[in-house]
Amino acid sequence: MNLIGTKWKPLILFHLLEGGLRSGVLQKKIPGISNKMFTQTVRELETDNLITRTVFPVVPPKVEYKLTTKGKSLEDILRRLDQWGLVHSN
Repeated sequence: MNLIGTKWKPLILFHLLEGGLRSGVLQKKIPGISNKMFTQTVRELETDNLITRTVFPVVPPKVEYKLTTKGKSLEDILRRLDQWGLVHSN
């Protein structure tokens, strides 16, 4: 729970289940997250080896996040949380 037990981490990980996303696209998928909190959260996920960050040498800079093997191992848990939320969101 220490690795994913915050408000934003499961959301970021869930959106990366379908594949890598550019930084701006990923952030837009998470309404309400500030730039500061997004940056802090992806850095923590990277430090915990749940996601990777790739910077492409283009102008403007392109940054992409992807799940690591360790991050992908959370897929079943994340999908079950999503299903539980859909059932109990009323």
